[in-house]
Amino acid sequence: MTPARLAPDSAVRPTADPQVPPWPGRTVEVPWPGGAVAIHVRETPATAPGAEPALYVHGLGGSGQNWTDLADLLSDRLDGQAIDLPGFGRSGPALPGGYSQQSYADLVIRWIETSGRGPVHLFGNSLGGAVVIRVAAQRPDLVRTLTLISPAMPVYLPQSTHRHMLPVLFVPRVERIVERVLRGATPHQMARGMVDVCFADPDAVSPQRWDEAVAEAEQRLAVPWGAEAYVRTVRGLVGSYLVPPGRSLWRFAARITAPTLVIWGHQDRMVSVKLAARTAKAIPGSRLLVLRGVGHTAQLECPRIVARAVLPLIGHRMQYTG
Repeated sequence: MTPARLAPDSAVRPTADPQVPPWPGRTVEVPWPGGAVAIHVRETPATAPGAEPALYVHGLGGSGQNWTDLADLLSDRLDGQAIDLPGFGRSGPALPGGYSQQSYADLVIRWIETSGRGPVHLFGNSLGGAVVIRVAAQRPDLVRTLTLISPAMPVYLPQSTHRHMLPVLFVPRVERIVERVLRGATPHQMARGMVDVCFADPDAVSPQRWDEAVAEAEQRLAVPWGAEAYVRTVRGLVGSYLVPPGRSLWRFAARITAPTLVIWGHQDRMVSVKLAARTAKAIPGSRLLVLRGVGHTAQLECPRIVARAVLPLIGHRMQYTG
């Protein structure tokens, strides 16, 4: 583990519009045993020749839209795609294998293979971070570099912000209870809950990004599988704490060979910053950046700093500071 380097701010592509709109998306079919799985993919086209392929994977309750700003800032270096995991965003319901991390990892692997874009620069936040760790460990041939933003590493003492939820997860048919709660919430209330827990400073969210978060919440409330996807994915995360050591996500992390950057917000309320150094140490040769005044979603809260940390990782040839 070494400290991450930052490229100078001038090395990051200037953005004509400080609040770029969400990237256009399309529904694609990924081959799967017994049929195909439909997922939504947003495209962040390259703005310069020679750009290399990148794939962005969101966290629990998020979508590919969470990568809008970072993908724009890196578009002169990376030709990006951001997927909506099944059960979230504009994708359909669960995979036949359910909402486990391994099922999601298998889907990401199949999409990289199907799209013919591999190896890719792979990014993951929170749940998405746990998923791409598995991808990088199991299929190193598909990964050029790996960027992890507050990955959901296994812990045995949950954060206080969601500890009260754990007993509820084991109540039979809890999905119906959660669905009733969600149905009673407005899109504004749902978006506010996500922003409050993910951002160190919720008031820093711009009006445009707030409106987009409300629109996403409205869409999620409209689909019949929203509550089930959320509850069962959280159950999968909790289940990852209980697997034998040989199958732990920490073991997968130790097998990663791709150049890796670990980024954590010092004020992360979802996954403790105490795991940052441990995660970086578990991944051979990784680089670590801990950001003051930042919460669980650094790519949303300070995308320009994240982009400055990514440039040295992906091989940008300049003099770096930091």
